[in-house]
Amino acid sequence: MTDQEALASVLDAVRDAVPTLRANGAEAEERRWIPDENIQLLDKAGVFRAAVPAAHGGLDLGVADQFKVIAEVARGCPSTGWLTMVWLTSTWCASLYPERAQREVFAGGSTRVSIVFAPTGTLAPVDGGYRLNGTWRYNSGVLGADWDLLAAMVERPDGTTEELVALVPVSELEVTDDWHVSAGAATGSCTTTAQDVFVPAHRVVSLEEAMVSATGDRENTGATGRNYGLLGYVLSGVTAAFTGIARGAYELFLERLPGRGITYTDWTDQKLHPLTQIQVATAANRIDAAEGLADLCLEVLQTRADAGEQPTDEEKAVIRGRTAYAAQLAKEAVELLYAASGGSVIRREVALQRFHRDIQGFSLHALVQRDANLEVQGRVLVGMDPGTYFL
Repeated sequence: MTDQEALASVLDAVRDAVPTLRANGAEAEERRWIPDENIQLLDKAGVFRAAVPAAHGGLDLGVADQFKVIAEVARGCPSTGWLTMVWLTSTWCASLYPERAQREVFAGGSTRVSIVFAPTGTLAPVDGGYRLNGTWRYNSGVLGADWDLLAAMVERPDGTTEELVALVPVSELEVTDDWHVSAGAATGSCTTTAQDVFVPAHRVVSLEEAMVSATGDRENTGATGRNYGLLGYVLSGVTAAFTGIARGAYELFLERLPGRGITYTDWTDQKLHPLTQIQVATAANRIDAAEGLADLCLEVLQTRADAGEQPTDEEKAVIRGRTAYAAQLAKEAVELLYAASGGSVIRREVALQRFHRDIQGFSLHALVQRDANLEVQGRVLVGMDPGTYFL
């Protein structure tokens, strides 16, 4: 099966699952975690093999194809789309670990990995590895993950510190049921704690090296077409979730439109009103523009990876700005459609209100803060340095 045949198979199965994902939305929010049915449908579709290297039985899809998969899932359910983004991008991150670790993580060819970038733990060197202690909040997807990537600080003998990322089985961690939120409720982004967990050396890498796919002791180095710039790759997945949510909201708006009047006016069919037509066109163009910006980023990431290179710092800075602005455009499209939906849209059984709340919540994530990311992009556009190492 070629890459495109594999992609088509996954996308067809996900499209078939979209009605079920939408139907399960209210239940997912109520229980603060997506139903098992959602995971089973995506697993059967091959979604969780998308980022697994071919050498370990995965589909090994490129970043642009992964974007399509994430967006399609998000079109059905925002929280499930967000989780898919986390699981796929984190699974790719696991491919940066030594071969021994990869064999452990990818043993079944399908896996789910979560990640927390904030280094709120510590690693203490011991014989054969490290002892991990710490607490990590906002651990999206940990409730359904097999493995967890946790950033932590280690103190070296000379007194300097370094940020490392430990790869840990979720079964060795304590997960606290503390996710009570108004947006993204079904992501189950619970607090996770490690208490003196032993992590073997082959399951720990330097964040600095991982950021540029420069980790060693693995066979998949070089111009494989999959050694992306880490942050740009993750941000592309985030953007996929946003554009998918916006596409779903657009479809839900159009589904509710036929026969809807405009209360306290003579308009008996909202779609006949010129303002509604302008609003629909504006929303559609914002979504298309968001996808267009994302395509520019995806092209840079793939071109560099095919050549065995990393994007330049300037390119990375532009990717940060473009992905954040794409997310903003997607959010604005949903806001516009929500505002044009009348008072009944606030009812819990109307799925559009959940799409609206979820995209609002996701837009507060530090990775997609519009102004912070546009500042980074703007600095390089005017000839300055990016002002941050986090590229």
